[in-house]
Amino acid sequence: MFTRAIVRKPCENLMEGITTADLGKPDYDLALKQHANYVKALEKCGLEVVVLDADNRYPDSVFVEDTAVVTGHCAIITNPGAPSRKGEEIEIREALKEFYSDIETIKAPGTLEGGDVMRVENHFFIGLSKRTNEEGARQLIQYLKKYGYTGSTIPVREVLHLKTGVVYLGDNNILAAGEFIDCPDFEDFNVIAVDDDESYSVNCIRINRYVIVPEGFEKTKALVERAGYKTLEVGMSEFRKLDGGLTCLSLRF
Repeated sequence: MFTRAIVRKPCENLMEGITTADLGKPDYDLALKQHANYVKALEKCGLEVVVLDADNRYPDSVFVEDTAVVTGHCAIITNPGAPSRKGEEIEIREALKEFYSDIETIKAPGTLEGGDVMRVENHFFIGLSKRTNEEGARQLIQYLKKYGYTGSTIPVREVLHLKTGVVYLGDNNILAAGEFIDCPDFEDFNVIAVDDDESYSVNCIRINRYVIVPEGFEKTKALVERAGYKTLEVGMSEFRKLDGGLTCLSLRF
């Protein structure tokens, strides 16, 4: 059960963030409103939310999930694979010190971003992507074993991060799209397939009694509710323009 989350306010340089999407520049004022609604959704799920100040040095710094992997026993500070994001993790480490006595660090030449890490109970699936390499995954698995967890890798070929295309909802349910629908690693799970035209909406978050879903994807929302979950919708249009999803905006523990 999650009790806390860390988020960071969008900075004024948000529109300069990295993106592969062809959806235009984000509207900063709307992004602020959507982020505030996101925080309210986390609070409705029962979380105490720590809101960090915006950091104009890093346009992508609102996506705090990529800077750390948090567990019940330790936090692992990542080494982001995008050069422009290196340094974001420094302040995140300071924020996590309030909650963790055991903090590990991914070191170069290893790269790792939290968007490539999906926890399923006590096992962690790690996506090998353009942002996370084999050495980063190896270090993460080594740290996880130290604290009683296990880990394994999955190639990510078509999307930015592992959790861009697949998330774990709990109760043995996987929400997946594209390359992950028939992925052998998930053959023992109940895979809920999302249509290609709503593939963005795969990136949902299960938090306690709710699943937060991006606003405007009715088919995916219906799939999640049919699986037995209560849903909360949050507008994500401006963060989608920067390849960002719901999980990207927080560290939850």
